[in-house]
Amino acid sequence: MEHLQFLIILFFAPLVQGLIKKFKAHMQGRRGPSIFQTYFDLLRLFKKEMVISETASWIFRAAPYIVFSSVLCAAMIVPVISVNSEGWIMSDVIALIYILALGRFFMALAGLDTGTAFGGEGSSREMTVAIMVEPMIMLSIFTASIAAGSTNLSRIAETHAIVYSPSHIMALSAFIVAIIAETGRIPVDNPDTHLELTMIHEGMLLEYSGRYLAFMEWAHYIKQMLLFTVAIDIFFPYGIAKIGTFEDVAISAAIYAGKILFLSALMAVIESSRAKLRFFQLSSLLGGAFVLSVLAFLLYIMMGR
Repeated sequence: MEHLQFLIILFFAPLVQGLIKKFKAHMQGRRGPSIFQTYFDLLRLFKKEMVISETASWIFRAAPYIVFSSVLCAAMIVPVISVNSEGWIMSDVIALIYILALGRFFMALAGLDTGTAFGGEGSSREMTVAIMVEPMIMLSIFTASIAAGSTNLSRIAETHAIVYSPSHIMALSAFIVAIIAETGRIPVDNPDTHLELTMIHEGMLLEYSGRYLAFMEWAHYIKQMLLFTVAIDIFFPYGIAKIGTFEDVAISAAIYAGKILFLSALMAVIESSRAKLRFFQLSSLLGGAFVLSVLAFLLYIMMGR
């Protein structure tokens, strides 16, 4: 049963997005949509007819399935509420990063495929951000993996200490910035805008509709919850079940839900208290976070903590 944990991410990922929107609405003095509105939106998109550009090739049609499959495969190798180092042999952070990079590549390629200016602009910006974010993620995770003596997420979650060292605090700060950038949230991107000159993620999806758009949006929700789960496994592993008994798994599931709720509220606070940066200013934010991840990595190597 432990290998079916990815179903938690698959089915509850839209709910996490709904929670973030609800938190943001309350902070802005609005009632906001229901936390289940994202499910209704996905169902509506699955029922809608698709409009496909005449210039689109097979890449445009295959990209939604490749992107969705890549994040689903990534979710399959990430422990959620239970860890067992013998049962999670494939739970490697390097494999995880490359699987997510595969989905990003095809999404950017699909944005270019229709030949629209906005799709090309979104793809170009997405890959520019990726150049700065992916090394940041790797160094942040490697800081924790060196302490555990393994790049296996299950092993890291099992051996990670509850008392945080300065290097882990800096790595966590850099990883939070990476999550914001990877999920296209303020101040890096605005997930609620369709203003052509500012959007990044939405620019690549402008030509999609119907079932294709539903798969793209659902994949985005899964990726967001997946990154939350990776952060929990690496930096907040307290409470994760190591024995697969019903009682331990139930307690771990409740603790995991609380952690996800906290990270959702944190994302809402960051988005509600910050303004979106101009694209040419992102290098300062992402570059600073990258330097922080490098310092965390070097600090642990030199001081051992």
